[in-house]
Amino acid sequence: MGTVVIPEPLTLYTADDVRIDAGHLWGDGDLCFVLAHGFTCSWRQPMLRRIAGALNRHGGVIGLDFRGHGRSGGHSTVGDREVLDVDAAVAAARRRGYGRVAVTGFSMGGAIVVRHAALHGGVDAVVSVSSPARWYYRGTVPMRRVHWAIERRVGRLAVRLARGTRVAPKGWDPVPEAPYEVAGLIAPVPLLVVHGDADPFFPLDHGRQLYEAARDPRELWVEPAFGHAEVAATPDLIKRIGDWAEAASTRAW
Repeated sequence: MGTVVIPEPLTLYTADDVRIDAGHLWGDGDLCFVLAHGFTCSWRQPMLRRIAGALNRHGGVIGLDFRGHGRSGGHSTVGDREVLDVDAAVAAARRRGYGRVAVTGFSMGGAIVVRHAALHGGVDAVVSVSSPARWYYRGTVPMRRVHWAIERRVGRLAVRLARGTRVAPKGWDPVPEAPYEVAGLIAPVPLLVVHGDADPFFPLDHGRQLYEAARDPRELWVEPAFGHAEVAATPDLIKRIGDWAEAASTRAW
């Protein structure tokens, strides 16, 4: 059996004073991945730990629980204020001496890293996997269930009891910029958009819309038979993402 690497526990605080639970895997070199999970997930879950372990072959990794998730404080705003959570993790990577930071997000986390890179900057590469390009999408059964969990009181109770996720009850006011509306601001930082052609949550047009709204340097990977986010991510895909981030974050754009 291989050696089990125990993450360094981190407690971070955001600019709006929310406590964020995180973990850090030290890596060789000066590259660090900030790993951003999807709605109702946690960096402590086996699938996220598996992804963190694979990315750790390419650099350091900081996984975080977004506000309202896992052991973090606050309430989930489902993609809005979470940009501050990512910003706190990026700052933690810089404090640990990493010269390059690649933010890597899945589903909701993919939308958040796009918005963070566009609105806050300070990163060297962006990877968005299975992300929505626009808000309020209800075109699939899974997304109709997600909206029920977010918008209805009984739904918020259900997702809290079943998944431990605490969703802010008041919703958005004002509505935050959608990922496609700000993707063009990421350049000249390189952006990788990854989307499966079998995604049960967000059809492929979300990935294409996000890519088309961005500016070079950018890439779009359409993954055949790939489903959604962390659950569907194969070791091969994560290795290719790690290779891409290593190369993209070192180029002089």
